[in-house]
Amino acid sequence: MEKSITINSIEELPVAAKWLDEAIANSRCTVIALYGAMGAGKTTLIGEYSRQKGVTEGISSPTFAIVNQYETEENTKIFHFDCYRFESEREAMDIGVFDYFDSGNICFVEWPERIEGILSECDVLGVKIEALSPTSRQLSLL
Repeated sequence: MEKSITINSIEELPVAAKWLDEAIANSRCTVIALYGAMGAGKTTLIGEYSRQKGVTEGISSPTFAIVNQYETEENTKIFHFDCYRFESEREAMDIGVFDYFDSGNICFVEWPERIEGILSECDVLGVKIEALSPTSRQLSLL
């Protein structure tokens, strides 16, 4: 499997989501840390991945809710965390983050830099999303 992939337009997003699905399967990790600047496409990628897993509801950033939960067609869950607003790792602990991470369900974490100490205790697949232009992105496994 390639350690990185470049997509040149939003129309190629399904290819990136399939690449991510393969990376998750190969890593056997259920916690996926997505690194990238604001607007890089983290939520957009999670949305396409979730749609490919049969999620029919709208995918949005859980900036204020901290975590969104989506049901897949296989009756599993996808948890989507946005840690941007955390002032400390204690806040993540207070919402029971390890209960989610230990559930065996896919857990996407945006702004993982905010909870690096917690993530260091887990098996995590790191993915960096970098904007190369207004329409193209490079995704790399860390």
